[in-house]
Amino acid sequence: MKNQEEIVSDLKGLINILNDGKTGYKEAINNVKSENLKSTFLQFSNQRYAYAEELKAHIAQHGGKSDNEEGGVLGALHRAWLDIKDAFTGNDDSAILEAITTGEKAALEKYDEVLEDYRDHADHYAILTKQREGIASALSTIESYSLSL
Repeated sequence: MKNQEEIVSDLKGLINILNDGKTGYKEAINNVKSENLKSTFLQFSNQRYAYAEELKAHIAQHGGKSDNEEGGVLGALHRAWLDIKDAFTGNDDSAILEAITTGEKAALEKYDEVLEDYRDHADHYAILTKQREGIASALSTIESYSLSL
């Protein structure tokens, strides 16, 4: 069984990945041509912001603090990869969707890791499950856009 500090650390890791997604979507908005994609990316960026705020409030209830507005190391690498890929593809929407798909899959893996042990996260399991479902839905939307290009 994890102690309180480890549980808060798990939640902070999720906040990092949510911030990565928020930033990645904002960057993608500036690099895609499709207005539909821009609108969708704005929606998902705002969703990630709301999810991070929800987890920050939950951490505060547990006496912790999460003041990180940036992403984690994994996210920094993913954003750098997105920038590099963008430079080589000339703002190709399908390449950007592929990069976002990679990021969303990484987010789902992180959520799955945290949700593995229900006992450690029982008091916020419903929040995490709802957020994971939202990210999975976003991934489905992104994948459907990929198929239509």
